[in-house]
Amino acid sequence: MARKFLYIFAAIIVLVIAGLVVLRIWSQELTQLAFVPTSDFTEQTPMDESRYADAAMWFERPGKGTTLARWEPQPAAQEGAEDAVEADADTAEADTDRAPRIEDRLDYAVFFVHPTSYLDRSNWNAPLDDAESQRIAKIYVRGMASPFNRAQQIWAPRYRQATFGAFLANSENANAAIEAAYDDVARAFRVFAREVPDDMPIVLAGHSQGALHLITLMRREIADTPLAERVVAVYPIGWPISVTQDLPFLPFPACGDASQAGCIVSWSSYAEPADPSAVLETYRNSIGFDGNARGDSPILCSNPLTGGRGGSAPASANKGTLVPEESLSNGTLVTGMVPARCDERGLLLIGEPPEMGSAVLPGNNYHVYDIPLFWENLRQDVAARLAAWQDGQR
Repeated sequence: MARKFLYIFAAIIVLVIAGLVVLRIWSQELTQLAFVPTSDFTEQTPMDESRYADAAMWFERPGKGTTLARWEPQPAAQEGAEDAVEADADTAEADTDRAPRIEDRLDYAVFFVHPTSYLDRSNWNAPLDDAESQRIAKIYVRGMASPFNRAQQIWAPRYRQATFGAFLANSENANAAIEAAYDDVARAFRVFAREVPDDMPIVLAGHSQGALHLITLMRREIADTPLAERVVAVYPIGWPISVTQDLPFLPFPACGDASQAGCIVSWSSYAEPADPSAVLETYRNSIGFDGNARGDSPILCSNPLTGGRGGSAPASANKGTLVPEESLSNGTLVTGMVPARCDERGLLLIGEPPEMGSAVLPGNNYHVYDIPLFWENLRQDVAARLAAWQDGQR
């Protein structure tokens, strides 16, 4: 069952790595030639919210019948044990035998926004009928939303995401593409907020581009609304949040410990020695929510092994890393694989480079593994915060 996720996920990441290698080694002009659209941004017709009443506009939602995000990887087999999780990749999406039992589900709804799966430079935003990007997005939903697989309801919208090249360009076209993608996400969220029962707590989660849209969503759709009282936690993982220039302008604080609810969890993973210079340069020149350049302001670093902010934890605290096999035919949870330590810059350092496959980005950047590295800890983290939220309601 894991074959589809791991094989295609690895294949698309190879393409992303190639682009980032070009960014680091070749000129900016060649990078833009490879990934940034040369045409002007085409204004996107606003999505009518009624379209999100259609289950076809969601990768996952109640009643749709898919189990993309319900997938549950198994613990690594003992040496010599027979692989018990082999499955045909073509039928993986419909499988239900490795999803959590209904009676084991927890009383919350999760809204998950997938990361970039569109690399084409022919459009600034992915068309919804682009088969390749939609196919890959399903893999992302399955692999990255699955730590939330015990949620009573899982919602993951399709949206006209900004192309990969939009994040390599500092231009009006790029900004317009990102804003257009956010507009789809916001409209989907409004439908989610109306459909979820009024007494059900909610969790927001996303990675990379998806995390960026969640951050905007917090500011525009949730701040100063009754909905904020129902938020258990927000997980905008893999997108930098300035502690001094962004966090004060968000409706929730950073999570201080594992027992806190109504707060934000975020991290960006690097093995050591880490070289985040390319990422930090972009971050340094970006504009914070206070209207000033973020400069060298520290980045929010939540420690997924402790549930707290900052600090360190040994590998023994890691309850399960989702690791692909060398053949990419399976993936299993391996305990005690990597430690976690937040440094003074706000980066999450994971020690010596772990063997996770070929998707490591330049500078020992484990961005694409941010969630798999701490799969089981993340699942237990949301359960603990839900319990804290429920205690607070009592």
